[in-house]
Amino acid sequence: MAMRQGMTRTWRKSSYSGGTGACLEVLIPVRDGLAVRDSKAPAGPRLGFGAGSWSAFLAVLDDKAFTR
Repeated sequence: MAMRQGMTRTWRKSSYSGGTGACLEVLIPVRDGLAVRDSKAPAGPRLGFGAGSWSAFLAVLDDKAFTR
């Protein structure tokens, strides 16, 4: 996914994230998908996901059968 002029890239995390910093952060857009990183290690490795893979992952999380 190409960035449009004037767009900024900001790492985002869930509003449900606590103050411990133990969460994932997501960067959108990155080419044709997004990047994910550990908020405790912002300079550490990042994982890239295509838009379809990320949508499938979110669908599993939203599934009512999914439990912690």
